[in-house]
Amino acid sequence: MFALVDGNNFYCSCERVFQPYLQNRPLIVLSNNDGCAIARSDEAKALGIRMGAPYFQIKHLEKTANLATRSANFTLYGDMSNRMMGVAAQMGPEQEIYSIDECFIGLHGLPTGSLTERAWHTHRQIAQWTGIPNCIGIGPTKTLAKLANHIAKSADRQIKPYPAILAKVCNFAELNDRQTSYLFQKIAVGEVWGIGRRIARQLQAEGILSIWDFMQLSAATVRQRWSVVLESTWRELHGTPCRQLEANPEPRQQIAYTRSFGQPTTALPDLESAITTFATRAADKLRKQHSQASQVLVFAKSSPFAANTAPHSRTVVQGLSEPSNNTVALVAAALTALRKLYQPGIRYSKAGVILLDLCNVPPWVQAGKSQRALGEHAGADALDLGLLNSHDAALVHGAETEQLSLDFSPLTAQQAHSQQQAKAQRLMTALDAITHRFGHDTVVLASQLDGKRGWQMRQEQRSPHYTTCLADVPVVRV
Repeated sequence: MFALVDGNNFYCSCERVFQPYLQNRPLIVLSNNDGCAIARSDEAKALGIRMGAPYFQIKHLEKTANLATRSANFTLYGDMSNRMMGVAAQMGPEQEIYSIDECFIGLHGLPTGSLTERAWHTHRQIAQWTGIPNCIGIGPTKTLAKLANHIAKSADRQIKPYPAILAKVCNFAELNDRQTSYLFQKIAVGEVWGIGRRIARQLQAEGILSIWDFMQLSAATVRQRWSVVLESTWRELHGTPCRQLEANPEPRQQIAYTRSFGQPTTALPDLESAITTFATRAADKLRKQHSQASQVLVFAKSSPFAANTAPHSRTVVQGLSEPSNNTVALVAAALTALRKLYQPGIRYSKAGVILLDLCNVPPWVQAGKSQRALGEHAGADALDLGLLNSHDAALVHGAETEQLSLDFSPLTAQQAHSQQQAKAQRLMTALDAITHRFGHDTVVLASQLDGKRGWQMRQEQRSPHYTTCLADVPVVRV
């Protein structure tokens, strides 16, 4: 059995946790640069605000319908997600974090009769400990668990398309054949996880409108007329697991960090500051998945909507002499590419860095990142940075000493290169530790400080970092 735990209207719910006056009020969260709606509360959906609606088209609702607007606060959402996922993980022995607001829980080995009670306990615990409203769906396959979650969430709304008894927690294992048939006949085939819009249109053209209609097809028909992938969805709807939990997802094949600018810029120092920031963030992601990159792609473009000017866009790929995840090396390559593509006078409005040709970090490099190795080089400094725990520090400082003869013979080129790599690796480990403890941009490369930084995103209505910045922690006065 599987469960899917999902935070309702997650971004909006995170905002409401710390701003309770937003409860029962239409609320949207805007994309980067406050461009369009990327999250909507149920009240905002009732106003007819669609996903991706441009902000300038709905701004008038702030006055006419009491609409509340917030700029995206991904630092807050990420931290709240970690808290919610930590509580959800207690529901079962296995967890797959599917997205920032969803996770699958493996329930294998747990008594079937206790699953609903266990789900209600988790539901209440998430709501109490994090303040995030949530729904949980349970089924014998991941597809059915996802579908059960859809039912639980929909039945919890004011307009209830499904029985209210299924609201918040829905367990297919507790429904009989007549009840599941009734639900499958009510749910459109396009609501099934794994059936996209294109396939849904094809099925509807064949008169297959509901999940029930789709399930009446044979497996052979689905495979022959569509694909093996759609056949696996068909089998999952019939209760045969075809998709297992992915507790350790495969590393990404490329890592991108791109942003639209808060305002266009023509200055090279501004672009260098932006590209340095983007390459630094991409390098951080690269190290987190224990990979290295062999090529760095940089692009910069003007706005396609600018009046009286033709759109301009250029891309340059810069190779590295050897695969690396070192921020300094990746930033240097990115800046080299930027200078090749830069043209004076162009009003650049968007740029990005994409790391390509990724490979796994060699085992000897990973071994060099061990805490004890750090302690041998950094001692107490590593302990202060949180790179060593007290036990490992005691081992380092209390280790037996042995007198060795000094070798003053010159290093070979390979030895010198290995020493340089080890030194760079220790630097990156220290940088990651500082970033983890104090946040991004605590320590930066000098090129990130160039220019006027007018390229930075507009976030005029961003809420504070309530859970990750000490200065933003809410203060209660009694």
